[in-house]
Amino acid sequence: MSRLRLLFDNFTLVMIVVIITATVLPAHGAGATFFGWLTSLAIALLFFMHGAKLSRQAIIAGATHWRLHLLVFGCTFILFPIVALIFQPVLRPLLGDALWVGVLYLAALPGTVQSAIAFTSLARGNIPAAVCSASASSLLGIFITPILVKILLDADAGTAGTLEAILKISVQLLLPFLAGHLMRPWIGFWVDRNKHWLKNVDQGSILLVVYTAFSSSVIAGLWQAVPPMSLLILTVVCCVLLAIMLVLTTWLARILGFNKEDEITIVFCGSKKSMATGVPMAQVLFAGGAVGPAILPLMVFHQIQLMVCAVMAQNYARRELPGDEAVQEAH
Repeated sequence: MSRLRLLFDNFTLVMIVVIITATVLPAHGAGATFFGWLTSLAIALLFFMHGAKLSRQAIIAGATHWRLHLLVFGCTFILFPIVALIFQPVLRPLLGDALWVGVLYLAALPGTVQSAIAFTSLARGNIPAAVCSASASSLLGIFITPILVKILLDADAGTAGTLEAILKISVQLLLPFLAGHLMRPWIGFWVDRNKHWLKNVDQGSILLVVYTAFSSSVIAGLWQAVPPMSLLILTVVCCVLLAIMLVLTTWLARILGFNKEDEITIVFCGSKKSMATGVPMAQVLFAGGAVGPAILPLMVFHQIQLMVCAVMAQNYARRELPGDEAVQEAH
């Protein structure tokens, strides 16, 4: 757990450095064109590796738990957007239009894959169901998120057309993902053995997209539109949204009769949002300078969810399982 939290802390620090670099030295002109092409390649590599990591056996093992998956999808793509919209009369004046668009975009995103599975494993939850649910959420998000964004923003936030966006996202994200998964029989063993350092590929791709997106937004006047006080308010808003979703997912899992292992999976898969999917997707859905404000709530929410879920996973892991008492008696 200490290594996992250290990794997240280091990644956060590097991401802050990248944002500062983009603020002081934004890419423009030929440099912006170069980073645009480099970012597209990095995104393709990112999703290729995601596909190669996905085990078909794990999908089959977890796919039969349809009630759990329906609840996770409902929390991710229906409940979260509803919660955000309920608070619109308060949040929109507090945050301003640019960051409010980012909050709605956050609400429409799929859940995380890697961290949701990692926390479920640490908390001793239903890991096969987490693998299946998180992976399916990520794939469905390629089609659902553009539609949700269109609905939530009333086609009035500088977004691309829905069908055009789905086509672009499919080409940039889905095709590399499928290619990686189809290559798994040949490269899966190597990928599984090198998961530790391959995380750097994931994080490096995200950082590159963040730099490119923030460079464009800084040139368009991002920090004039988003003052420090707005960032502080945004942090509080993300904390409140996460707390609400954690409470709701826990309550729903219990009231619907799921066991503790399934509850853990539902909480960690149904309350989290994916930066690995959200940042590249924003490049397609939002135009130019709108990308930075659109992903800023996601970046803040992402770090908060990692820190909070790390503590929750530890607390879940401390519980006694039925087999634990027998083991203690045997000793």
